[in-house]
Amino acid sequence: MEERVSYLKKLNSESVVQQVINCLTDAIIHKELRPGDKIPTEMELAQTLGVGRNSIREAIKILVYLGVLEIRRAEGTFVCEGWSESMIDPLIYGIILDKSDSYDNLMELREMMEAGVMHLAMTKCNEADMKNLEEKLLSMKAEIAKGNQNAKAVFLADNEFHEAVSQMGHNPLVNKIDKVVRMLTYELRLNTVTYMVESGNGEELFAAHQKIYQMLRDREDTNIHQNIRYTYFEDRIKF
Repeated sequence: MEERVSYLKKLNSESVVQQVINCLTDAIIHKELRPGDKIPTEMELAQTLGVGRNSIREAIKILVYLGVLEIRRAEGTFVCEGWSESMIDPLIYGIILDKSDSYDNLMELREMMEAGVMHLAMTKCNEADMKNLEEKLLSMKAEIAKGNQNAKAVFLADNEFHEAVSQMGHNPLVNKIDKVVRMLTYELRLNTVTYMVESGNGEELFAAHQKIYQMLRDREDTNIHQNIRYTYFEDRIKF
């Protein structure tokens, strides 16, 4: 037992649960605990760290939720092997709650994400994906045709188009992060679509998205960033 828990040290009273979490994750980071390893029992951890079992239990619950640990009934608690989608959730909340996001930072993140999503979609999409994307594109065209007072409906159609592109990569982790980026840039994207539609430039907005569709259809991976930036119409809109 002494050899297994040599990485554990007694904790002070400040944020005990967080310190237990830090202690276990540090052990994983430094390879003292490896994927598939069984961690000490609640009682062993409590005795070694000098904290109550309730704090140990709460820390383990959090690490299980985050996909770092898994509980195997009648066996114990183990370090997970491989990635879990739930690991992304705390990263997402951290981004959403970060107050330091500026316009430039958001646009850089948006362009990087959309370019990556397109590359992945080109690699993995199939005929059904392209058919679905074509339907989303035509829905957007139909909403634009209804006139310059239909900006909100056009925006919803625009969002469905980009969601379809994201799903074409067939990677739920990428899709989840892409949704967060679209959430973070919601106001920027809504302002862009609203301006383009209400100023009578809806057809130009459609043409920019049609170009994205054509690039995906033809697996054309040149000038992706340039064509993505064109859909932002930054030269027209002041944020």
